[in-house]
Amino acid sequence: MKIATRKSLAIIGIGAMSAFGVAACSSDDSGSSSDTSAATTTTSSAMETTESTSAQAAAAGPVGPGCAAYVEANPTGPASVEELSTQTITEAAGNVPVLTTLTQAVSGQLNPDVNLVETLDGGEYTVFAPVDDAFAALDPATIETLKTDSGMLTDILTYHVVPGELTIDDVAGTQTTVEGGTVEVTGSGDMWTVNGANVICGGIETENGVVYLIDGVLTPPQ
Repeated sequence: MKIATRKSLAIIGIGAMSAFGVAACSSDDSGSSSDTSAATTTTSSAMETTESTSAQAAAAGPVGPGCAAYVEANPTGPASVEELSTQTITEAAGNVPVLTTLTQAVSGQLNPDVNLVETLDGGEYTVFAPVDDAFAALDPATIETLKTDSGMLTDILTYHVVPGELTIDDVAGTQTTVEGGTVEVTGSGDMWTVNGANVICGGIETENGVVYLIDGVLTPPQ
């Protein structure tokens, strides 16, 4: 509106006001250019912030050499990392394709006298979960023993469980298990071990805990 008024004065022949109007237009154009530049800078900063936030979110996800393959194989559905975060520990274990033996062991299917479902779903825990290949590597005689030796099976299973939810940021170090013994967690980046067993994919969040898929069955100290 200000610029339009000056143009009207120019039309009726007031030269001085016309000159002033031209100067004002130049000033306004400069301001507009400055505003556009500021808007571009703001937009660029916002994009950089979004990219940074996305990178941080990605970095905060599960880590391990097998995570990419797991996510690719389970992009959606109950086994996806996203949906596992809404499930209890035992529900999540039951939906992870490579934890069928562990699921049987904690739910009374391996040994009817050992059922830890209520315990694991009733608190906050970190679980170092041996995958099926880890159990398959055990001596078959050991598996047969676990089917009847309730004390031995309970000790082994609870030795894989640590009270509290330990994310990848705070899992390193000596951790005391529910069984009473300790496990040593070491590593950085994508490479972690638990008592020497490799973490395939760790830091998977569930509704009441954090799961680390490992390639070995841990044995409690005698």
